[in-house]
Formats: sequence, structure tokens, C-alpha cells
Amino acid sequence: MFVVTVKFIVNATFQAQFMEAVQKQAQDSLLLEPECHYFDVCMSQENHNEVFLYEIYDTAKAFDEHLITSHFKSFDQKTSNWIESKKVETYELARS
Repeated sequence: MFVVTVKFIVNATFQAQFMEAVQKQAQDSLLLEPECHYFDVCMSQENHNEVFLYEIYDTAKAFDEHLITSHFKSFDQKTSNWIESKKVETYELARS
């Protein structure tokens, strides 16, 4: 399984709009992408402008396909000016 984490720092002016948009993005990804198994949206308790995503896909290819979906492109375009910083990291799920 392919794990993606994304850490956003959102401009405080747009925090409520961003949270609405990212929750919709999570729902769309889970509903429309059969190889997307988790898409959790987390907000820092200390800084509500810090948002953390935890996503699990079958493969790296499935994530690459996620990036070209119309719902992702729409989300990315809509929120790009609301984001102060964004850090994406990828992992392989470790199994014992």
C-alpha cells in the first residue's frame, strides 16, 4: 500500500473555506477512486491553520492517477491561493 501525507499551512483568512473544500476532496477521492482506501483530514490542536492529510492508495500509480482526476484538479486550483505552504511525503505501508 502507498501512503501519502500532506501538511498544509492555510492562510487564516481562508481556513473555513479550505476545510470545506478539503473535506469534499476527501469524500470525492474515497467515492470516485476505487484504489483510494483512506483519506483522513486532520487539524492541528495547537494551530488550526495547520491541516494534515493521511491518504492510502493501492499503489503509487493509483496516487498518480488521483493527481489527474477532475475533482483533484478543481480542488488544487480553487485552494492554491489559500495555502501558505504545502509539504507532500510518500511512504510504503510497513507490514509485520
